[in-house]
Amino acid sequence: MEFVVTNFAPVMFAGLIVFLLLGFPVAFSLGACGLFFAFVGVQLDVFPPSVLAWLPQRLIGIMSNDTLLAVPFFTLMGLVLERSGMAEDLLETVGQVFGPLRGGLALAVIFVGALLAATTGVVAASVISMGLISLPIMLRYGYDRPLAAGAIAASGTLAQIIPPSLVLIIMADQVGRSVGDMYKGAFTPAFMLVGLYVLYVVLLAIFRPACVPALPPQARTFREANGSSGYASLTAVMALSIGTATVLAQNMAAVHTWWLGRTVQSVPTDEKIVVAACGGVALALLIALINRGLKLGLLSRLAERVTFVLIPPLLLIFLVLGTIFLGVATPTEGGAMGAVGALVMGFARRRLNWALLRQALAATTKLASFAMFILIGATIFSLVFQAADGPLWVERLLSDLPGGPVGFLILVNVMVFFLAFFLDYFELSFIVVPLLAPVAEKLGIDLVWFGVLLAVNMQTSFLHPPFGFALFFLRSVAPASPYVDRVTGQLMQPVTTMQIYKGAIPFLLIQLFMVGVLIAFPQLVTGSLEAKAEVDLDAIGQQMLQDLEQPSGGYGDAADESHGGEGAGGYGSEGGYGDAPAGESSGSDAGGYGSSGGYGAGTEGGEAAPPPEDEPQGYGSEAPAE
Repeated sequence: MEFVVTNFAPVMFAGLIVFLLLGFPVAFSLGACGLFFAFVGVQLDVFPPSVLAWLPQRLIGIMSNDTLLAVPFFTLMGLVLERSGMAEDLLETVGQVFGPLRGGLALAVIFVGALLAATTGVVAASVISMGLISLPIMLRYGYDRPLAAGAIAASGTLAQIIPPSLVLIIMADQVGRSVGDMYKGAFTPAFMLVGLYVLYVVLLAIFRPACVPALPPQARTFREANGSSGYASLTAVMALSIGTATVLAQNMAAVHTWWLGRTVQSVPTDEKIVVAACGGVALALLIALINRGLKLGLLSRLAERVTFVLIPPLLLIFLVLGTIFLGVATPTEGGAMGAVGALVMGFARRRLNWALLRQALAATTKLASFAMFILIGATIFSLVFQAADGPLWVERLLSDLPGGPVGFLILVNVMVFFLAFFLDYFELSFIVVPLLAPVAEKLGIDLVWFGVLLAVNMQTSFLHPPFGFALFFLRSVAPASPYVDRVTGQLMQPVTTMQIYKGAIPFLLIQLFMVGVLIAFPQLVTGSLEAKAEVDLDAIGQQMLQDLEQPSGGYGDAADESHGGEGAGGYGSEGGYGDAPAGESSGSDAGGYGSSGGYGAGTEGGEAAPPPEDEPQGYGSEAPAE
């Protein structure tokens, strides 16, 4: 028993691993392990029984956590948009835009995956939607099967890192930072990852063009009556929208100055991007609405289709993120606004009925309950673990690693990478992150950077062969047996499990490369954050002492008559806080803190204020108060 008492924290952590290996649900394993070791710890006098009295307060804190309230809001927003047919419309439209290019369908999948990530935020919904819609089309036109499967699975995982991401909300709560800062920090890495995916497909189109053929002319459906493609008007609208966004971004400080009514010198880059993009897409939507309402005929079918399908969800995303980045709304309020906007869009498109809405609400409730139960179990475990000085054990274990902070980051990311084979991001966030964040902070690592880094790493958990959940989701909708294509009538071969695994590996390596880039260049995350105000407490203390020691004067030295004004006299060494040398002084502050007078010396007229009990001599240094 002495060994258990001496090493209670590591024994408790090993006990958690045993509970998990027994196959119990994670939430109940965490809670049961915490309660079991709480009983053992009390019996062995490792900590007092009063530790368990803190538990109700911790659980009440979970229920009143406003940050976590954003999780069901953003989940509902995504599920409503997904069930209203947005994914199908997006894939069809973007596929037509990029179809003439080699690799165009793969690029469409990546861009739509990024857009769905910013709206649905749910990996399962994105992967299943794109697997059902895009995979048959990519197979029909001769795409390499591993590439098609890998692009769909990897694009679905973007929901883990592109704001408004559920992972970032939970990560912010666990590391004690604001969700807005976490979103700002993840903004640049998220779109760099999208760019790396696109670069990979472009390189394949250059060096292995047979793997990524272009869409044949007969498959391009949005054509004009004269047979033209309609790209000219689409290009014009895009150029006008991009030009407007660029001008807004360049003059964002002036726009803020006009809007706020005060001078604004600079605006953070992420705010510039979101607000400028919001203005650009709003202009494109306005042009399309005027063109359709007045029947001007300025836009082609393709341009109208792209505008009315892409712009509403883009505008909703930018409005939600923009209000959060600008500080107009909290993440919870932004999520609520996004959920209402998704409901409005769904009913306006007449693609959402009450049955689909009930399904979305039920799925949201399940996901929120799942997260809540894991958090309750993790709270019970962490409470007992902290009482047993577990964080100190983890700190001693990790703070003396060779390489300093970089060595710590490398070890932690390797550990999280392998833990992600068996645990999903909810479990990793609630179990592992609270143990690592204090050590990271002590080593001087910015916790927003640390949280974004772990979020990118945990994204790989969905692509690990053979355990990745995105691979399971795609396997569930990919053809498992030969089938007849409904368009061409040809017999198509199935997509095997090994082809899915093979296709995921290049994208998994891209994600790991991104982890390394973030370790090497932390400014990719921290550069988007507002500079912290540095407060020198020592300098402030010295300044206060100097103010108190100033000779004669102070806050209100009255040379002549003082008829009750508050502050006669001052903090000077000659007068008191309210010392009046001549005349009547009927104020409440006659006398004061002077070094020659006492706490309340009143000379002629007026009643001296009595000193407090604990300072019978006042603050004077020469004579007591008379």
